[in-house]
Amino acid sequence: MALSQEEIEHALDLFAPLGPLSTRKMFGGLSIYCDGIIFAIVMSDGRILLKGAGPMQTQFEDMGLERWAYTRKDGSATNMPYWHLPDTALDDAEEASALARQAFAHL
Repeated sequence: MALSQEEIEHALDLFAPLGPLSTRKMFGGLSIYCDGIIFAIVMSDGRILLKGAGPMQTQFEDMGLERWAYTRKDGSATNMPYWHLPDTALDDAEEASALARQAFAHL
């Protein structure tokens, strides 16, 4: 399922306070970049995830955010370095951008 233009615009609006953003479509979803660095993705089902590295991984885990994982063909699980944006940030550009700024600082 591909993202709608409305879903794309919503995600970009959430992160607009970060400054100029660019995007790249991928696997029915979208990657979001600031200064040429990927910091978020929008899954094909509309879920928004932030990239976490270093101390942000611990912070996201402490916040109880769900980490993106998928199951390989051989049945093994693979954790990706992305966490679901908290529900409270899905309609709050200030909160979403603040989390993205923190995460971006560690990429």
